[in-house]
Amino acid sequence: MSKKTRFTDSELKEFRSLIEEKIEKAKEDLDLLKSSYMNDGNNGTEDTAPTFKAFEEGSETMSKEANTQLALRQEKFIRDLKNALIRIENKTYGICRVTGNLINKKRLFLVPHATLSIEAKNMQK
Repeated sequence: MSKKTRFTDSELKEFRSLIEEKIEKAKEDLDLLKSSYMNDGNNGTEDTAPTFKAFEEGSETMSKEANTQLALRQEKFIRDLKNALIRIENKTYGICRVTGNLINKKRLFLVPHATLSIEAKNMQK
């Protein structure tokens, strides 16, 4: 029996629906992140102790930075997932870009935008 060089159309269809679900979820998460750091964060602390106000502003700045980082990471994740959809269209999805072998299906279900097999990933270390 010859070695499989690509996933079947039905397997690709299965991956496509998984990825589309992940994109939808990721977009919802991104919207939540964006709305949380676009809020002015005014929690009515004007009349409380000045030290508390300063502390809160500091943590607000920190959480804005953290949210921005999370949002950027989320945008990259969505981009990676969309690129995976393109690979499905081209029927090159799930093929390791280093070894040329098929990436393990379990790995793709966990990391659907993976472009490296575990072997290739271990070579990079």
